[in-house]
Amino acid sequence: MRYLGFILLLGLFSYQPAPKFPSKLSDYGLFQGDLKNHVPNVGVTPYELTSPLFSDYAHKLRFIQLPAGQSVTYNPDSVFQFPVGTRIAKTFYYPMDERNPKGGRRIMETRILSHEPSGWVALPYIWNEEQTEAYLEVAGGTSLVEFKNQQGKKQQVNYVIPNMNQCKGCHERDGIMTPIGPSARQMNASMRYAHGDENQLDYWSRSNQMSGVPASRPKFVSYIDESAAINDRVKAYLDINCAHCHNPKGPAKSSGLFLDYRYYGTTAYGMMKSPVAAGRGSGGLLYDIVAGKPSESILHYRMNSQDPGVMMPELGRTIIHQEGVALIREWIKSIH
Repeated sequence: MRYLGFILLLGLFSYQPAPKFPSKLSDYGLFQGDLKNHVPNVGVTPYELTSPLFSDYAHKLRFIQLPAGQSVTYNPDSVFQFPVGTRIAKTFYYPMDERNPKGGRRIMETRILSHEPSGWVALPYIWNEEQTEAYLEVAGGTSLVEFKNQQGKKQQVNYVIPNMNQCKGCHERDGIMTPIGPSARQMNASMRYAHGDENQLDYWSRSNQMSGVPASRPKFVSYIDESAAINDRVKAYLDINCAHCHNPKGPAKSSGLFLDYRYYGTTAYGMMKSPVAAGRGSGGLLYDIVAGKPSESILHYRMNSQDPGVMMPELGRTIIHQEGVALIREWIKSIH
């Protein structure tokens, strides 16, 4: 579930000349000590998402650095408002053995989202084989990684690092680039800090890094939490993996399929909705979602494909998210 997110985040932002930005990750001063350990410097705050984007099963480390004396503005319904000068860092890595996630790992890339006066800019930094440094590569790249899954079986992924322009396919709303993950619903959960466990929104508010945080906040469930209601799990899953494109202001707005959680239960969410222009991506099927019949639902068909002309999402993954497909399959079967 964790691989897919890496592609989507980078390519979407407006292009800026690379010489303006540091050529090495270490030049940002985000981390202290051995760079690969990702120990944040003063003024750099880690964060987590309750239901993260799937990125070919990659694990992720996330950090935010705010400009001195400034704070994030809380928003209950969408991504927070960040001041100019903010940097969001996201590192993608694979544990060599999923059964021992604290053991050895292979770090693939770190993406920096830099909030410039002209807007957000995405910068891909690729880690060297020695795992001592990451270097700016505006053209992106690919790298083969091997690891063992939870069953001890060896897995191979041809990990794709997007170029600076590809992320506009996911991060653009009304022609404006924006981050995807940091929001109330995704961050209204406890995280372990140096002083102990604390709700992230409470911590950001208490430390004066976020303004306007109310006592009552919305919250997503984790889509991997099998004890949660399947409808809530699906809303969280489709919102993070699909809604950044499939919304009235996103790159897939012409499809008329809107997978933002706020459209749940409407025709726009796909129920008995005919595709607008799916081409062969429809697989000859007639509706995005057919109640009780995942095999007749385009949504399930496209998620379960690796064909570049069919698969959805079309960026950010190279393999099928088996657990995500299973969740959508069970949800569609449960609809009457």
